[in-house]
Amino acid sequence: MKKTIQPFDYAGEFPKSMKRGILLTTKCGDQVNTMTIGWGTIGIEWGRPIFIAYVRDSRYTKELLEKTGEFTVSAPYGEVDPHILGFCGTKSGRDVDKIQALGLHLEPPVAISAPGIRELPLTLECKVIYKQKQEVGPIPQEIQERYYPVQDGAQDFHLAYYGEIVASYLIEP
Repeated sequence: MKKTIQPFDYAGEFPKSMKRGILLTTKCGDQVNTMTIGWGTIGIEWGRPIFIAYVRDSRYTKELLEKTGEFTVSAPYGEVDPHILGFCGTKSGRDVDKIQALGLHLEPPVAISAPGIRELPLTLECKVIYKQKQEVGPIPQEIQERYYPVQDGAQDFHLAYYGEIVASYLIEP
């Protein structure tokens, strides 16, 4: 069962949850993929409620986002099994069906195709209205070295996906 909420009534939960991680979920055809993110923000842009999620170029999730332009953000509200966030932050959807491997329960969406995750019940459904690749030059060198080390001759930067929040709810047991 879903309880419709105003996203800004729960906006403080997202920064608190980012320390442990939240799940960003996409769906393309029959393929559902979720990944742990630790960077993101909720706010207002162009007079609309927005969640900005940062996804690296190399991630499978980016491939799906580029095809669908939709995602859900699921945050813990109460206790969460840390194994979920650890697993979804270290395994690729190219290699493993994380939903099946963890026995996660999908919550049917309200306004988009990507489902919520019942185990992390605070859910925002988002449609991408803008995206921006990180501009390398302005990023301070010490941040580049820490978060974007050169691997195989390249750095793996993020795209910022601005998702308009089109539905928000708390999944109740």
